[in-house]
Amino acid sequence: MTDDAWLSQSEAARQLGIALFRIGALIASGHLAPAENAAGKAGVTITSVQAEKTWRSSATYRAKALRLLKDTIGFL
Repeated sequence: MTDDAWLSQSEAARQLGIALFRIGALIASGHLAPAENAAGKAGVTITSVQAEKTWRSSATYRAKALRLLKDTIGFL
């Protein structure tokens, strides 16, 4: 993947305003797309971070609660 379509996990966490450990949970639940830069460093796609930012800004409380429930069940 080209570096201009990739963000490090720490930069993604900063842009989303969340703790770094939550990036892994978002990747595991399919909300962020994993990617590697040209040097092989793990990160996520910029497109998936933008989609997540959009969802977070527009989702209702009910939608967020349902997503949390669905993700929790998926982890079990």
